[in-house]
Amino acid sequence: MKKIIWIIVGVAVVGLMVFKLISNKKATESKVYHYDKEKPIAVSVDTIHLQNINDAAAYSGTFEPNKETKISAETQGKINVVLVDVGSYVQQGQTLIQLDNSLLKLQLQSVEVQIEGLEDDVKRYTILAEADAVQGIQLEKAKLGLKSAKVQKSSLQEQISKTTIKAPFNGVVTAKLSEVGAFAAPGIPLLQITDISTLKFTVNVPETDLQQFKIGQNYSISADAFPDISLNGKLTMIGSKANMGNSFPVQFSVENTKQLEIKSGMFGKVSLSENEAKQGILIPSSAVISNDNISQVYVVKNGKAVLQTISTSKNIGNKTIVTGGLNQGDVIVTNGFINLFENANILITN
Repeated sequence: MKKIIWIIVGVAVVGLMVFKLISNKKATESKVYHYDKEKPIAVSVDTIHLQNINDAAAYSGTFEPNKETKISAETQGKINVVLVDVGSYVQQGQTLIQLDNSLLKLQLQSVEVQIEGLEDDVKRYTILAEADAVQGIQLEKAKLGLKSAKVQKSSLQEQISKTTIKAPFNGVVTAKLSEVGAFAAPGIPLLQITDISTLKFTVNVPETDLQQFKIGQNYSISADAFPDISLNGKLTMIGSKANMGNSFPVQFSVENTKQLEIKSGMFGKVSLSENEAKQGILIPSSAVISNDNISQVYVVKNGKAVLQTISTSKNIGNKTIVTGGLNQGDVIVTNGFINLFENANILITN
């Protein structure tokens, strides 16, 4: 009898547990959101039309100085005068810094006095030697002493000239690295001079586009800060080795006209827009869906979103050039991709 009671109790407990689990499952399912696939999805769309894509033939790059150098002294000495400051425009040969050369000048004066005495000795010994009053060797020693003194004078003059530091080329002082009273020594930079009268402009070009560039040809270049200023750039170099982005550096020489308004470090573009104007299809890059190297867009057909495979060439800013798969007049989805799927009903909001 006890066994039967325990069996009945066990069955009742199991039944209660099963009932509770089923009840919990139904309660959970009732709380889960069931998406209605027939309900229209709100999206933004755009109608395809032909656009001018000349801007596609443009490459961005950076302006760099034609020449830039840090100037240091060739000899040691205290800096007495600094004649320029940051931003000063200097010309080749202009004095920039004067080092203390007072001791060298005193040594030069001493040598000049010595030379005067030796010149007098040479004149006197020459007269005496002609009269056989002295041996010729004394005259020779006087001449050798005079030559040695003149060499010493030239050496001191060269050292004095090196205490005057001059500009090696025309340019702008872009850094002042020392002040009056400091000690100058060979190898210690004092000033930095940058020549921006001629600029280097470098862009990185994919290998498939390199055939558009020829050494020695001129191209139209503009700075982003001054889009209305057109500069003439002569192509001087095409890189022989690809960089990390698998593109090749292409460099131009650009005359910096317009009162040196273009600065080193500015961004710009080289344009190939001299080619004939081309019409093509440009769509927002955000509208393109990429799966396994296949590009697709949602095209609106009969109120539904239908995936369409397309071919693309390159991006221009936030736009993508489409070379196949779309026609003028097609309507594509540009926004509202959350929950969007093939053949979904759509509601156009724009």
